[in-house]
Amino acid sequence: MKNIGVIGGGSWGTALAILLGKKGYNVDLWIRNNNQVEKMKRARENVRYLPGVILPENININNDMLKTIHKKDIILLAVPSHAVRNVLEKMYNHVDANQVIVNVAKGVEQNTLFRVSEIVKEILPESSYAILSGPSHAEEVAKDMPTAVVVASETRKVAEYVQKVFMAPKFRVYTNPDVIGVELGGSLKNVIALGAGISDGLGYGDNTKAALMNRGIIEISRLGEKMGADKNTFAGLSGIGDLIVTCTSMHSRNRRAGIKIGEGYSFEDAKESVGMVVEGIKTAKSAYQLAKEYNVRMPICEEIYGVLYKDKDVKNSVINLMLRDRKHEMEDIIDNLNCTW
Repeated sequence: MKNIGVIGGGSWGTALAILLGKKGYNVDLWIRNNNQVEKMKRARENVRYLPGVILPENININNDMLKTIHKKDIILLAVPSHAVRNVLEKMYNHVDANQVIVNVAKGVEQNTLFRVSEIVKEILPESSYAILSGPSHAEEVAKDMPTAVVVASETRKVAEYVQKVFMAPKFRVYTNPDVIGVELGGSLKNVIALGAGISDGLGYGDNTKAALMNRGIIEISRLGEKMGADKNTFAGLSGIGDLIVTCTSMHSRNRRAGIKIGEGYSFEDAKESVGMVVEGIKTAKSAYQLAKEYNVRMPICEEIYGVLYKDKDVKNSVINLMLRDRKHEMEDIIDNLNCTW
């Protein structure tokens, strides 16, 4: 019997709490807003984020973070990436070295440009850490629709432990040692998904989106390799897998926000229309800064950053991308071959 504390009662935190509760684990679910706590206790349902999905009775909903993490085998971080540091600082001195931190937030911290694993290492250096990521809409996981994800940790023992805890008949979990790649794939695909939504909002078609997704994963893997990731990770669940689902589904808050921006809304109004955190908006700035820091060509991310933060016209951004200097499709490979082709 595992005891698990889930920090964050949005759609994804709630969906994973339900998954773990159905496996028979004791689950404490911490939610910041006490009014929402009381509503969920009465209804046994997260009406705001996952209407119609009943919470198992072994999920205890509360507003006490320290109680939620006390004597838990796993602490699941399911808050937006920009809130991770604040949450961890509140946990400081209350986390046991034997507890495993499992993160499901997808983003890069602004200013520091830290991935979540780096924030955890700074604040809780003795804790074991794993990232759970992949193509996984909360709305579908909560309804037991077959889903495959990946868990990455620097330690194989930790990755396989988390894999065993989360594995379920409709929730398949793979392992991967590449923490950097899994974190970057899950974070940066949100920026490309914003671009896919913008394309939809402009009225462009499947050709445009396919090109955007394909060249987008190349940009992500190019930066990932420079940062120490394995390029093969970006062909997996947290790379192209997560990119596909986020760029094509209306469950994707990043795509929905992008559609509004393409239709002419400001990104603030687009965020408000979605009604949930749109990670890609903050991550677009971090991606732009990382590209500069590592001297990596990321033209799609650069144009999306320009649209969000420099008031660039979206149609002009499309023209800029289409009329860039002529390139080889596999330019990095061609450059390294030293051939006369």
